[in-house]
Amino acid sequence: MPEKVVTVQIEGGNARPGPPLGPTLSALGLNVKQVVDEINKLTEPYKGMTVPVKIYVDPKTKKYRIEVGIPTTTALLLRAVGAKEPSGDPMHQKIGDLPFEKIVEIALMKKPQLLAKTLKAAVKTILGSARSIGITVDGKDPKEVTRLVEEGHYDAILAKYEKKWEEEE
Repeated sequence: MPEKVVTVQIEGGNARPGPPLGPTLSALGLNVKQVVDEINKLTEPYKGMTVPVKIYVDPKTKKYRIEVGIPTTTALLLRAVGAKEPSGDPMHQKIGDLPFEKIVEIALMKKPQLLAKTLKAAVKTILGSARSIGITVDGKDPKEVTRLVEEGHYDAILAKYEKKWEEEE
């Protein structure tokens, strides 16, 4: 019998044993509290953000494994600036400013989902998202920061994270 996959979207660190999770896990013969506690522990770093979670269950043995996805780039950026939602007018209304290194950290977090081959390309992707929701970087428009990245102005900072980028493969 193939393993069953339960896919849910939960708030990081805040999964609840009630519907839809509880009844589904219970029907598969799992200890709901145990699974929910484990999901909460695994998603704690994403507290306050919606996280995709998959639970793979072997119906025969009742063994399971939990796979935690990564929140959206927008969710990570909003959390980083402490905003609840993107700007309705990102060109004129800014919702916050982030240091360049925070953009690099988000790029590293998102690596499994990005098509970027290099850290520099990943950072430029995150900068594009930041611009589209009204976030500035180091007090500048992310479009300007992207140009500076291309010109090598941030190479020293990127070099500090290059090893971590390559380890994530």
